[in-house]
Amino acid sequence: MNQRNSAKSMRVRSQSWAIADLPGLDAEAQALLLNQGIDTTLQLWQQTATAAQRSQLASDLQIHPQYVNKWAALANLSRLPSVGCQYCGLLLHAGIASPAQLAQMSLAQVHQQILRLQVAELRRKDLCPSLEAVRQWIQDAIALTNAS
Repeated sequence: MNQRNSAKSMRVRSQSWAIADLPGLDAEAQALLLNQGIDTTLQLWQQTATAAQRSQLASDLQIHPQYVNKWAALANLSRLPSVGCQYCGLLLHAGIASPAQLAQMSLAQVHQQILRLQVAELRRKDLCPSLEAVRQWIQDAIALTNAS
């Protein structure tokens, strides 16, 4: 059974994490989101689903929209159970901005992008997630995308 067919039979539910667990959010950004009633990554994703919602949140928080766009992408990727808050930043910095994009990519393509990033930024190949971990990310992305 290939990767795409096996993922279709799986059921994957969006995961939700404490907003404090999302990478790249300092205490001030966390406080801004908490003041807006956003205390989980799933709430952030739901409240930033459209460009208009992201623009409105940036306006409400009085911050540059690029920050909200980044947080929204991280929250979206963190919905994948095998990615969570641990790897959403790695995927985003490797150029993968959504589960839908990840679902369309091959294992070799994703792994190569991440490996290239790890070597360029950290000069360490050994920190790159395993092929099996990346395969699970893609399977979760396919299942979540098909469930939507």
